[in-house]
Amino acid sequence: MTASMEVLDSHLAGLASALLPYRTEAARLARWGDELARLLAGGGRVLVAGNGGSAAEAQHLAAELVGKLRDDRAPLSAIALCAETSSLTAIGNDYGFDEVFARQVRAHGRPDDVLLLLSTSGRSANLVRAARAGRELGMRCWALTGPTPNPLADACTEVLAVPCPDSQVVQELHLVSAHVLCGYVDAYLPVPFGPASHAGPVPAVARAAVSPGGSPDPVRPAGAGPVRPSGVEDELVLRVPGTLRPAGPEEVP
Repeated sequence: MTASMEVLDSHLAGLASALLPYRTEAARLARWGDELARLLAGGGRVLVAGNGGSAAEAQHLAAELVGKLRDDRAPLSAIALCAETSSLTAIGNDYGFDEVFARQVRAHGRPDDVLLLLSTSGRSANLVRAARAGRELGMRCWALTGPTPNPLADACTEVLAVPCPDSQVVQELHLVSAHVLCGYVDAYLPVPFGPASHAGPVPAVARAAVSPGGSPDPVRPAGAGPVRPSGVEDELVLRVPGTLRPAGPEEVP
């Protein structure tokens, strides 16, 4: 066996050994996807962050939500804090690198929004501080990490921990998690957000899927379409800055 094959086989063996225990996280990813779909359909936001390769994966996840995973749909609000280079360098210069994410969380985070933090080690001080800032704001703080226990897992309300000592394998399964999570989000979104020929404005009727306080409607099954406002039949109500109007077949100049 050549040296190149040994490297490949060793890597694949490590990945394969982590796959079986990783499958136990399927229910968590499905539940997170349902919660995110309800949050984002109701006008909420997800903030994501990581360092190094995890920063790239955080940006990847945000891109899948703002853009699309497979089928066309309305854009969803996701911000990768690690991509804000001017903010990162200004905050790092003025307050120190440990504050680069926490200060952004305090700026953009809102109660009941989701903060998703990625770290293979779970020991990044700037992510731990971000989690603490998020919890102070009343955000739901989730983490993707390597083996537990670790400080980031302790600082977050929930964690998906990949049980593998190889950080490369952990990172690869974090990417799988991002894709699967976005797949569940798309599956659970209310009907107006679903596959369409074009992505128009965010349907305001989707807000009916979430109560004013941001909690799921207890009588609606997960993934069910939103309840139409009174008086609205087949017309789709669109959210336009400053007003609500039905999108009729004709517009009067």
